Amino acid sequence: MKRHAFTIGLLASFLLSAVAHYVGAPTFSPTVQFFISAVAIIFVAGFLGKATESVAHYAGERLGGFLNATFGNAAELIIAIFLVKDGMFEIVKASITGSIIGNMLLVLGLSVLLGGLKYKEQTFNVKLAGHNGSLMLLAVIALFIPAAFARSFTTQETSNLSVIVSVILIIAYLLWLVFSMITHKNELSDEVVEHGEAAWSKGLSIVFLIIATAMVAFQSEWLVHTLEPFSHQYGLSELFVGAFLIAIVGNAAEHSAAVMMARKNKMGAAVEIAVGSSLQIALFVAPVLVLLSLLFGKTMDLVFTTYEIIAIGVAAFIAKSISKDGATTWFEGVLLLVVYIILGIAFFLV
Repeated sequence: MKRHAFTIGLLASFLLSAVAHYVGAPTFSPTVQFFISAVAIIFVAGFLGKATESVAHYAGERLGGFLNATFGNAAELIIAIFLVKDGMFEIVKASITGSIIGNMLLVLGLSVLLGGLKYKEQTFNVKLAGHNGSLMLLAVIALFIPAAFARSFTTQETSNLSVIVSVILIIAYLLWLVFSMITHKNELSDEVVEHGEAAWSKGLSIVFLIIATAMVAFQSEWLVHTLEPFSHQYGLSELFVGAFLIAIVGNAAEHSAAVMMARKNKMGAAVEIAVGSSLQIALFVAPVLVLLSLLFGKTMDLVFTTYEIIAIGVAAFIAKSISKDGATTWFEGVLLLVVYIILGIAFFLV
């Protein structure tokens, strides 16, 4: 019954969003279009998350975790590509910021809180926590340096630095995948691994994954077209729209998947989804967007605002502090959510 309700919600919201996009105003106001698109992409992201989890069941634990992170970030990536194509670089960088802090604070915070309410203490691989912490610091450093030197550079020099840093980060991320999934996969895996039943067969899981990705692509484009009129109508800053509205909607798949893993006492998997997604956004997705912007004729730089860098730095600091011992309790989830709420209020008032 629950699965049928989700399927009906998915199809109904997707079709309604398509109608709202192609019919447009005045039948559907910008506000109505935005909320329909937001609800639809939450359903689509949930579908994508289920398909990814089912494929991961057949692919194995390490590859499955990588697929969860990659396809879980598909919504944000596709939304960002359309924004880059339209030259809306500030919203792109704000959404990158929102995705990073959203995963590290909101997704991880909810997982730790709800998992901790069921289990007194939850543990995961302490070595993986240490490496994740180091990679978080690398992400902060990589985003800080272009911003720090931008004032002394010309626009072209800033663009060149951004492209070079992007290539370096992509190489570093690929080397991390080799390290964590091949050369040191045994040292970084959790001791207890349980496999439940997959939602669908192997072939059907792959088909649904392809369909879900296509649906995310369409729905993302429709959502992007509603952003500008919606934000202007309510006087919302690009920073708040990108960092919180887009990020919360785009992270729907991670929310459900990570919380579900935490409630099953698989905190290692929940941490990998939440923190791993943040790292993938910072070290792979953001650099890829910079390189893709070259194809559209205008380079997007990696110069983030002071507010964005502070937000990412604060999120990385407290996430590293809480996860460094390889154990979590419900109160640590509260701490992560408190920081997220404080940042949200500050971004709204900017």
